[in-house]
Amino acid sequence: MATPWSKTYKGEGHTFRKFREGDSRWDSMEDNIFDGDHSHRCPTYVHRTPPCQGSCPSGEDIRGWLQIVRGMEQPPEGMSWQEYAFRRSTDANPFPSMMGRVCPAPCQDGCNRNEVEDFVGINSVEHFIGDNAIRQGYRFEVAAQESGRKVAIIGGGPAGMAAAYQLRRRGHGAAIFDNNEFLGGMMRYGIPAYRTPRDVLDAEIQRIIDMGVETRMKTQVGKDVSVQDIETEFDAVIWALGCQTGRGLPVPGWESAPNCVSGVAFLKAFNEGRMQVTADKVVCVGGGDTSIDVVSVARRLGHIEHTNPTDCPELVVRDGYVAHDSAVAAARQGADVTLTSLFRQDEMTAAEHEVSDALTEGVTIKTGVMPVEVMLTDDGRAMGLKIAECVMEDGRPVPVEGTEEVIDADLIVSAIGQGGDMDGLEEMANDRNLIDADRNYAVPGKPGHFVCGDIIRPHLLTTAIGQASIAVDSVDLYLKEQDFVNRPKVDVHHFDLLDKLVETDHAPVQFDSDAANGPRPIDQGLRGTSSSDFAIHNYEDRAEDEIISSDMIFLAHFEHEPRNKREQKVPSSDEVLGHFDERLIGLPEENAVEEAKRCMSCGLCFECDNCVIYCPQDAVFRVKKDQYTTGRYVDTDYMKCIGCHICSDVCPTGYIDMGMGQ
Repeated sequence: MATPWSKTYKGEGHTFRKFREGDSRWDSMEDNIFDGDHSHRCPTYVHRTPPCQGSCPSGEDIRGWLQIVRGMEQPPEGMSWQEYAFRRSTDANPFPSMMGRVCPAPCQDGCNRNEVEDFVGINSVEHFIGDNAIRQGYRFEVAAQESGRKVAIIGGGPAGMAAAYQLRRRGHGAAIFDNNEFLGGMMRYGIPAYRTPRDVLDAEIQRIIDMGVETRMKTQVGKDVSVQDIETEFDAVIWALGCQTGRGLPVPGWESAPNCVSGVAFLKAFNEGRMQVTADKVVCVGGGDTSIDVVSVARRLGHIEHTNPTDCPELVVRDGYVAHDSAVAAARQGADVTLTSLFRQDEMTAAEHEVSDALTEGVTIKTGVMPVEVMLTDDGRAMGLKIAECVMEDGRPVPVEGTEEVIDADLIVSAIGQGGDMDGLEEMANDRNLIDADRNYAVPGKPGHFVCGDIIRPHLLTTAIGQASIAVDSVDLYLKEQDFVNRPKVDVHHFDLLDKLVETDHAPVQFDSDAANGPRPIDQGLRGTSSSDFAIHNYEDRAEDEIISSDMIFLAHFEHEPRNKREQKVPSSDEVLGHFDERLIGLPEENAVEEAKRCMSCGLCFECDNCVIYCPQDAVFRVKKDQYTTGRYVDTDYMKCIGCHICSDVCPTGYIDMGMGQ
C-alpha cells in the first residue's frame, strides 16, 4: 500500500505530496477496493450534454432521438417509436429530411465515438426519420390556444420557416414575406435538387404551412411594402432575409467582364430551371460548400458548341428573366471545370465527402492558390484567370512571386462569400450591410424587431434554424411583456428528467411545507431524499453548463462496430453529364436502428447494468419497474455503499460521479 504524506522519513521533513516517490500506485486491485470503505464519497447520477448535441447549431436532442430509434427510450402509449423519434428530433429543427441530406454535421465531428473507431452516422439516422415521417404523413401540432398576437417574418428560407414553426407551436400567428415565387430560400435556390430533392423539400415546407402560417410571396419588404406598414400591422417582426448576393473577386478585371458572375446567382439561375447549359471552360474560386455545388452543377450541365449570343450562360445568370430553351440541353457536351482555393484540400471549409464527390465527377481542384487578375479579351470578356501560389500573412493571402499561371476560362464564378440585399432597408443595415443582433437575437435600438439566420452572419443552414428558435423564445417573452432570460451556457434543447417523469406518470409528489400539524417524519422532510418521493433524489442536472468529453467516459466498454453507411450515386467523370439523380440513398429501417445502437449515450444512463454487476456491496440496484423511466434506471442504497467508486469507474457513459458527501 502507498505511504501517506503525513509520515516523516529519515532526513525528510513534511511534504505536501500525497505519496513518496515511487509509492503512487496500489500494489493490488484488492487493496484499492477494500480501502474504499474509508471514502466519504458516494455515487450521484449526473446528467450532462453530449458533444454531438453541444456541437449542433440547431441544438437538437440528438442523443434523445437516437435512444428512441435504438429502442431504449419508449414512446408514450399509442405512439410508434418512429413518430416519437420524429417529434423529438423536430423539437429543435423542423427539417429532418433536409438536414439529414445536406448538413455538414458538426455533430459527427464532435461525436465521442471517434475515439473508439468512427462517429455515429447521425445524419443518416435523421435522414431516415425525416423520410419516414413524410411517408407516414406525420403533421406538426399547434398550441391548444391562440395568443391573438401576430408576427411578421421577413424571408421564407430555413430561418424564416423555422421561426414560423416555433411561433405556431406557441400559439402566435405568423406571416411570411418573401420576394421569391416559392418558399425555401437557400435550400431551394442555393442547393441543387440532386442534393435536396424538391418533393421532399416541398413536403417539409408544407407541413409547416399547414400549421396555419400565412404567406405573402413575391413581396419585397422595403420596396413593395414599407417597414412602417409592417410595424403597424404586426405585433413583432423577425428579420430572416438570408444573404442572397455574392461577393465578387477583389482583382483587376472582375468588375468589367460580363462573364464573371457570383456563385449565388449561378446556382439560383440553375435551380430556377433557367440555365440549361454553361460554358466550355468554367473556373470557380472558393473552397466552401457553395463552390462545390457550382462546379458539380457545371459538370452536369456541360456546354454547347456554336453558342448563340443569347445562349451565353452569363446572360441567364445576370438577367433573372432570360432562360435557355430546354432544347439546347440535347446538344450539351462536357465542360472543363476547375475549382481554386486559398487553402489545402484538407483545410477547405466544404464537407470532405462533397470535395471527394467533385473529384470523382471530374472537377480539377487547385489548392493553395489565389486569384491575381482576370485576363480580358480585346472586347472586354474574361478569357482566363491568373492565379498564384500563396502564403498567409496576418490572416491574408499573399502571392508567391514567380508562381503565376493562367487558367483558360469562358466563365468565372466567385464563391468566396455572400452578403445581404438591404435595398430599401437601409435603416436596418449595419456597416457590413447585415443586421445587428444582441444575445437574445433582438435588433438593438429597435423594440419589437428580432433577427436570425445569415443576415446576421452567413453560416450553415442548421445555424440559421437554431438562431430562429432562440429568436422566437425572445419574441414570446416580448409579446408577454416579460424580461428576457439569461440563456444557458450550453444553449441547446436538453433532455429533462422531470418532463420524462411527468410523461410517464412518475412525477414527484407535491411537497407539503406546512408544519402546523407538528413535526413530520424524517422521510417527509428535506433530509433523507434518497427515499422520499417529493424530489428527484440522487440526481443532478448539469446539462446547461457542461459537455461531457471522451475522457469522462469508459471507452473500453464499447466494441468496434463499423458504421452503417448510406449508399451514394456519385457519377464518374464519364457519367456526370446530365446526371441529376439524387446522390444519397437513405438507410432502410433495420440499418438505421443498428446505427443508432452505436450511440454511446454520453452523459446519460443507457442501462448497461455495469454498475449493478460490479458493485461489491450490492449497494447499486435497479429501480422498480413501476418507477422506471429513461435516466432513472438505477439507484443506490447508501446504508450499503462504502464509496469504493467502482460503479463510477465502469460506467460507460460518465453518468455516475463520486460526489455525494463532499
